[in-house]
Amino acid sequence: MTATNNIASVLVTGAIGGIGAAICRLLVARGHRVVATARDPAKLEALSDELGAALQPLALDVTDRDAVDALGAALPAGFDQIDILVNNAGHDTGGRRRFDVGSADQWCEIVETNVQGMIRVTHALIGGMLERGHGHIINLGSIAGLKPYATGTAYVSSKYAVHGFSETLRLDYAGRGIRITEIMPGLVRSGFATQRLGDAAQAQAFYDSFDACLQPEDVADTVAYAIAQPPHVEIAQLVVLPVSGA
Repeated sequence: MTATNNIASVLVTGAIGGIGAAICRLLVARGHRVVATARDPAKLEALSDELGAALQPLALDVTDRDAVDALGAALPAGFDQIDILVNNAGHDTGGRRRFDVGSADQWCEIVETNVQGMIRVTHALIGGMLERGHGHIINLGSIAGLKPYATGTAYVSSKYAVHGFSETLRLDYAGRGIRITEIMPGLVRSGFATQRLGDAAQAQAFYDSFDACLQPEDVADTVAYAIAQPPHVEIAQLVVLPVSGA
């Protein structure tokens, strides 16, 4: 995205979840071209059918080293120069349990997606941004990256890593035309808790136990806000919470 053109090509990871899909819908509505990536081709196609030609689906597992390394070559024609990367893919499957109750493999899988996947996708695309002299990387962190909670050891650790990754990227690319933004939401009512707990009823009860929750569209609004700033303005960090502060 240049100073004379506010329409960008955006790649969104984790695009079929509540927050990811909301980001895609809003960015398409704002006139951007979006490459939506996730692991489920059928759900990606459904999102593409909904949003039309401005959104191109691309099946991608961010933990697949070979697939991410080939990402540049796999981008659809006309969408192959990514101006903005939204690193949204992440999960906490099996979370909300004490550390010793889950397996080490289970906890490491969370870190593999939330941190290593983010690093791989960013590395795959940042070279093109440097060549063009502009770009924007938006990392979806969490308030958990600032404020830990019990039973969240792996997830909290991953979000602390996202925070450190974002802060250091900003130092690495200062003065190079690449903006780095970290969005840190509080509790968002989405499909995330169902994925985490493996039970829709438990997820509903979890959300209902709080006074208020954000909606995915609230987080999408913060992403669009960061993108909409003029080139000399960088939204470094944005913490967004429901009124209850969760």
